[in-house]
Amino acid sequence: MNVVLELAGRNIRIYLRNRMSVFFSFLSVIIIIGLYALFLGKVQVDGIRGQVGDIRGIAPLVSSWIVAGLLAVNAVTVSLGALGAMVNDVEHKRFTDFVVAPVSRAAVVASYLVSALAIGLLFTFIALAAGELYIAASGGPVLGALAALHVAGILALAVVSSAAIMYLLVAFLKSSTAFGVLSTLLGTLIGFLTGVYVPLGILPPAVQRFVLFVPFSYTAAMLRQVFCEAPLGVVFQGAPPQASAAYMRMYGIRLFWNRTEITTPVMVLILAAVTAVFLLLSALKLRSYKKG
Repeated sequence: MNVVLELAGRNIRIYLRNRMSVFFSFLSVIIIIGLYALFLGKVQVDGIRGQVGDIRGIAPLVSSWIVAGLLAVNAVTVSLGALGAMVNDVEHKRFTDFVVAPVSRAAVVASYLVSALAIGLLFTFIALAAGELYIAASGGPVLGALAALHVAGILALAVVSSAAIMYLLVAFLKSSTAFGVLSTLLGTLIGFLTGVYVPLGILPPAVQRFVLFVPFSYTAAMLRQVFCEAPLGVVFQGAPPQASAAYMRMYGIRLFWNRTEITTPVMVLILAAVTAVFLLLSALKLRSYKKG
C-alpha cells in the first residue's frame, strides 16, 4: 500500500506541475460557462418565462441547473486529465521500467487509478464550493446539510465511475498525441452527452435513447434533481403539474426509457455496474501489457 501511495503522490505532483494539463482538464467547463454567459443562459430563461411568465426564481433555477451539469462534466474531464501521467509513462517507457523493477505490477497500475480518484475528488469538490457560491450570488438557495451529503455521494460515485471508464480508454493509448485527441473529442462531446449544450428533450428520439447508454448522463440527472428541487418549487408554484413535468423531461432532470422513468436507485445501480465492468476490463487489459 505504501508503494501505491508513493507512486500515486508522484502522479499527482506531475499533474499539478503541468499547468497546461490542469487547464485542459477544465477547458470544457470554461467553454460551457462562456456559452451560458453569452447566450445559452438567456435562451433558457426566456423559455421558462414563456411557460410560467416573468416570475421570481427563474435565474436561480437556471443557475442551479447549470452548476449541476458543470459538476457532471468536471468529474469526467478532470479524471481523464489526471491519467495523462500514465500515457506519458507509457510513451517514455517509464511504465516498463516500473514493471521490471521490484514493484508489483498491480501496485503500479493501482497508483494511476488512485491518483486519478484523488485529483478528481479534490477538484470536483472545489468546483462544488464554487458552484454554491455562484448559485448564492444569483439569489438561489444554498444546499442544506442532507442535500449537500446527497450531492457529495453522487459526486464521489461520478468520479469513481468516470475514472474507471477513462482508465480503460487510456490503457489503449501509447502517445501524448493520442491522449490529446481523446481529450479533445471528449471535451467536445461531453456537453452534448450530458445535455448541457442542448436540452435532451429537443434531440431526436434516437439520440435521446443513445444518451441513456452514456453513464455521464445519469450523473447529470441525479445532480440536477437535487440542485433544482427547491428552485423548481418556487418557479412552478401554482402552475399546472404538467408544466413542471415537461420542463424536467426537456432539460434532463428526469430521464425516461420510453414512458418509464429511470429512478435514482436504478441510476446508482447502473453507475456501480459500469464501474465494476470497466475496472475488470482494465485489469484484463493491463495484465497483458507486456504481450502488447
